[in-house]
Amino acid sequence: MLRIDNLKLPVGVKEDKLRAACAHALRVSEEALVSVHLLRRSIDAREGVKLVCSCAVEVKNESGVLRRCKNKNVQPYAPKKYTPPAPVSAPEGSPVVIGAGPAGLFCALLLARCGARPILLERGRAVDQRKRDVEHFWRTGELDLTSNVQFGEGGAGAFSDGKLNTGTKDLRHGYILEEFVRFGASEDILVDAKPHVGTDKLYVVLQNLRREIIDRGGEVRFSHKVVDIEQNSGSVTALRVSAPEGEYTLPTKHVVLAPGHSARDTFEMLQKRGVPMEPKPFAVGVRIEHRQRDMDLAQYKEAAGRYGLPPTSYKLSCHTEKGRGVFSFCVCPGGEVVAAASEEKRVVTNGMSEFARDGENINGGLLVSVTPDDFPSGDTLAGVAFQRELEGAAYHLGGGNYAAPAQRVEDFLAHRPSTGAGKVVPTYLPSVRWCDLHDCLPPFVCEALEEGIPMLGKKLKGFDSPDAVLTAVETRSSSPVRIVRDSLSFQSALRGLYPCGEGAGYAGGIMSAAADGLRVAEMILEELNHE
Repeated sequence: MLRIDNLKLPVGVKEDKLRAACAHALRVSEEALVSVHLLRRSIDAREGVKLVCSCAVEVKNESGVLRRCKNKNVQPYAPKKYTPPAPVSAPEGSPVVIGAGPAGLFCALLLARCGARPILLERGRAVDQRKRDVEHFWRTGELDLTSNVQFGEGGAGAFSDGKLNTGTKDLRHGYILEEFVRFGASEDILVDAKPHVGTDKLYVVLQNLRREIIDRGGEVRFSHKVVDIEQNSGSVTALRVSAPEGEYTLPTKHVVLAPGHSARDTFEMLQKRGVPMEPKPFAVGVRIEHRQRDMDLAQYKEAAGRYGLPPTSYKLSCHTEKGRGVFSFCVCPGGEVVAAASEEKRVVTNGMSEFARDGENINGGLLVSVTPDDFPSGDTLAGVAFQRELEGAAYHLGGGNYAAPAQRVEDFLAHRPSTGAGKVVPTYLPSVRWCDLHDCLPPFVCEALEEGIPMLGKKLKGFDSPDAVLTAVETRSSSPVRIVRDSLSFQSALRGLYPCGEGAGYAGGIMSAAADGLRVAEMILEELNHE
């Protein structure tokens, strides 16, 4: 089999033209092609809008064709696939997975498929009820501390764009994408360079994934929150769990801790129990919102709105004179800015879009890098205190009821309060309050944004548009702590405890978190085999 990269086609052509392009690249007739399989596709809008594809091709007389075509984009191709571990005998004590985000779900899925009968504990509710709770919060400003954008089945990623792109290479990624498709995602994610599921389809995927865990002998318990870890001689022996029926003890020797980046009370419990943790860098800032049409025109130019082109996205970054990173994060084409608070009287923003990405606006995080040197103290959880301070200031400036402070870019750069929207109408619910964001953001964050926005505007025309809307505050870009684990067994110094995923400090996004969940499951299965 051969792989052909960098096949450029006009946008909008039918897929049968792909076969002709492969034949041309190999310098053979179409009849010589046994099969053509699309591996990857992307849009290149740098010099005219082109569809760029990679294909796997079976061809007659492969070695002769490879020798004759002399094309640097053609190479031998031997696809590799992830092989799950062998099944194990059901252990006497089930491994327990804490947290039903991507890391916890894929960890539990693999454990269940291999016969380990895991118990998955999730402090929030099942995604169908959670969806109703979150939408009620957005309509009314009435926050449920146990079921919100941060807590519940699917984790924070359940209310996002469902982006599945990642900057790392891992055989597990193909396995994860195939599972998403099997559970209800579009097959497009198998080939798109920037795959996304969409919040509306994620609801279906999550329910089907849960059913698979249960059908394979696992158990899923919602509204079950771990409040303490019992230990003996440096090893986990049991968990204390708070449930609707009351508190109970759950004996176990294997605990996967995949708490998500917002489980602040869990971090506090771990600190009291002496579990090693360390503060880590993350980023804070705002959501920036533009009209989708304007960004499409900036990138697609005269092709915008034609050929069935998807709504465009962007990925931007720069460094200020003082070395601060300013960058886009979690961009949601055709989406909306959403209220993502998980604690009372604190405003947090995030972005979300559905599969169709057909909303009026595009929004993305516009973030400034922060390090432990920026935190108010040297305490392990100083990053949490830093986040809370910003979220409380945003709540106060928003005037209460989880309204978010907002400002037009032109006014932000001029240090004057905004009095209303221009061409870009903010999508955040319950509501926004027009003001000056300098009154809730730290001076160093404002300074970096003031320097960075014009720089990014030079990279993407219109990014610094006067009417673009900044909505504060985004603080949950990643975990403020790392729960230390060793690199060989993935266990904490408290043996039997496996920190996992984004909340533990070992991932950044749905794909990398899910892959980390698989890695940890592999380690536990190996341990069970030894036992």
